[in-house]
Amino acid sequence: MDQEAVLNEFRAAGALLEGHFKLSSGLHSPVYLQCAKVLMDPKRAGKLCAAFAQKLKATGVQVDLVVSPAMGGVIVGYEVARQLGVRGIFTERVDGEFALRRGFEIPKGAKILMMEDIITTGLSSRECIKTITEWGGEVVAAGCLINRSGGNADVGAPITALATINAPTYKTEDLPEELKAIPAVKPGSRGVKA
Repeated sequence: MDQEAVLNEFRAAGALLEGHFKLSSGLHSPVYLQCAKVLMDPKRAGKLCAAFAQKLKATGVQVDLVVSPAMGGVIVGYEVARQLGVRGIFTERVDGEFALRRGFEIPKGAKILMMEDIITTGLSSRECIKTITEWGGEVVAAGCLINRSGGNADVGAPITALATINAPTYKTEDLPEELKAIPAVKPGSRGVKA
């Protein structure tokens, strides 16, 4: 599956949006990828995650476990784990920090794929990787369906992305005039004005 085919799946799901968006990182962008709309279709999710699993296998990386940050990475992490034939677990925030709950454990020395839906700045990926290493796991790869940083995000592990785009992001004080003229929307899980 090439990059244009991946982006077409997002377009077909109504998940590649243009306008003025405030991202969870606090940055602004004229592009928003609503991965939840892509993953709500099991056939589409399976197709994208199978393509990702094939791409990861082609790198020669082998993993024992997939670990994803909640909330965005849960579905994609589960499906990639299923495609790879390994277990999948997720971290979730407890008092602002990622932690393992629900009886999840990471065996010492386990080779881990940290799997996200979208990587923008890489912050949640780095936080998830920190939790994995604190448990004694070895992060051998980071993965995402779309790396929207143009390949510039550094998460502390090699990134495999199904597609890489360069979607610009701006601090509030650095907004270009065309974005200043449009009210910011924070789609995420709330879909409210920013």
